[in-house]
Amino acid sequence: YPEMAPTKRHAYNAEFKLKAISHAQEHGNRAAAREFNINESMVRKWRKYEDELRQVKKTTQSFRGNKARWPQLEDKVEQWVAEQRAASRSVSTVTIRMKAIALAREHNISEFRGGPSWCFRFMKRRHLSIRTRTTVSQQLPADYQEKLATFRTYCRNKITEKKIQPEHIINMDEVPLTFDIPVNRTVDKTGARTVNIRTTGNEKTSFTVVLACQANGHKLPPMVIFKRKTLPKENFPAGIVIKANSKGWMDEEKMSEWLREIYTAPSLLIYDSMRAHITEHVKKQVKHTNSVLAVIPGGLTKELQPLDVGVNRAFKARLRTAWEQWMTEGEHTFTKTGRQRRTTYANICKWIVNAWAGISVTTVVRAFR
Repeated sequence: YPEMAPTKRHAYNAEFKLKAISHAQEHGNRAAAREFNINESMVRKWRKYEDELRQVKKTTQSFRGNKARWPQLEDKVEQWVAEQRAASRSVSTVTIRMKAIALAREHNISEFRGGPSWCFRFMKRRHLSIRTRTTVSQQLPADYQEKLATFRTYCRNKITEKKIQPEHIINMDEVPLTFDIPVNRTVDKTGARTVNIRTTGNEKTSFTVVLACQANGHKLPPMVIFKRKTLPKENFPAGIVIKANSKGWMDEEKMSEWLREIYTAPSLLIYDSMRAHITEHVKKQVKHTNSVLAVIPGGLTKELQPLDVGVNRAFKARLRTAWEQWMTEGEHTFTKTGRQRRTTYANICKWIVNAWAGISVTTVVRAFR
């Protein structure tokens, strides 16, 4: 048989389709097909979508690729999102996917994967979007280029002079956290005027996580400083050092304990210029370990501190995911006034250990580089 030339497909925009629909309403589908030189079946199809066509831009050419394969599943997910938001709970794309996968399992939908691309298509179909709160970033000092160059030259010279290997280059930083780790953004209906996020009311109950890592990608055990007079009497996981003081923050005493219990000397030790890091006692202690101290100039941590550059954000994101999962699925107790109690110290420590373990060697090496 002779090969037939493939039929050329045409894409018609919404304005053209609406004109054809109007003609069909007056003169019939066949007359509209003849008038606009199209197939009658197309006119019938377009008439079914008249309401949707009137809501889109005139230049929109197709609705292809955005139909739900599992509409009932998506109905349930949308209902769950609405319930979470009604209770002022934060909803992330991760929790949406986790919920969808759980529902698919319940309804024996084995083909459903619930990946990121499905999630964003679902959000588009259901008119959901991510609402973000803006933040103020660190301002760089006027002479920052000169300070950057000076600091890097100092580090390079020390590494060359003392033949310091990557496993002996350490960066340490404190991450301030709270018992509530709410996201600053949440999935919500597009156009919603107020965006509330529910917590247990403990977002001001602060504590500090002290992180440190080496340039070869190895991570030192994290240290947590809780805001209390005595150490909590709970069963803590292995791999974390627990401390307490009245402020829940790094001071000279806790800095000294970190150097004794966690730090591996001798090394090139890099950290920022907070007061507890640069007291005479701490500097002497570092010197006694035959280490070299490199203090990052004020205002330049986001440029010069490896943990700030490429690690802390990933660590906090993992912690936030654990907190979200506990808020939505965990077991909760309440006070007599109906206020939800915060999670336990042991739980927080377990999340810290898991989040820190989840940071890859590649991530750390890349941050130093």
